Amino acid sequence: MDSPVLLAFLVTLGAGLSTGIGAALGLFAKTTNDRFLALALGFSAGVMLYVSFVEIIPKAMDFLSSDSGGSGLLEASVAFLAGTLLMAVLYRFLPDLPLPNEEKRRLAKADVESQFLVEPARRLFRAGLLVALAVTIHNFPEGIATFFLTLDDPAVGLSVGVAIAIHNIPEGIAVAIPMYFALRNRLWAFGLGVLSGLAEPLGAVLGYLVLQPFISDGLLGALFAAVAGIMVYIALDSLLPAAREFGRGQLAIYGVIAGMAIMAASLVLFEV
Repeated sequence: MDSPVLLAFLVTLGAGLSTGIGAALGLFAKTTNDRFLALALGFSAGVMLYVSFVEIIPKAMDFLSSDSGGSGLLEASVAFLAGTLLMAVLYRFLPDLPLPNEEKRRLAKADVESQFLVEPARRLFRAGLLVALAVTIHNFPEGIATFFLTLDDPAVGLSVGVAIAIHNIPEGIAVAIPMYFALRNRLWAFGLGVLSGLAEPLGAVLGYLVLQPFISDGLLGALFAAVAGIMVYIALDSLLPAAREFGRGQLAIYGVIAGMAIMAASLVLFEV
């Protein structure tokens, strides 16, 4: 395996395995720092928004212009909107991901009242599987995005991989908690949290195997623009609302600004 491909796969694998960190935190930590999660999710959103508009879309337009001879703006805009539409359709037919603390409180209450409920463990088990399925499908396009961005520019790909890893941590918590309350088995709950994150490297491998024979400037440009649309949608629909729920006041926005500032600094430093 070529070293750039191996690096891209390892970055994607690391981002996906961060769901295991979230699962471990949810199962073994006595408390979750809401303020830290708010800042971290805002930071992740800031990185994704900044890199999408400042780095990825211009790069997509360069590829598309060299392929078509025009400016590439029309093609990039269509691909960007197609990426947002893809995520909108995906999110429309999947259940909302519960916030970790909210889910923990709800399931703890259900556990206390389990003697008054009919088959509570079975319902919690189904809920846990549904959340795990939602996280797995959400992670699949993120894996494709991280892989191809790292393959093209390791600095940008690594930054995006870190941002995705941060926002995968709460998802790991959301997967592990319902399964633990259903099965009373930390190993199974932790394992499911880890497995849901492996959709990212799986998406990278399948995307590479399917798309690699057809790689061209036009395809790369359209792919990058669609990736930008995917990341903007994730930031606006998932990360920022979750960050606002966890934090008070402007914590989420402070995280966004910090993420943008660090992403901007890293791009400037790597350019020099």
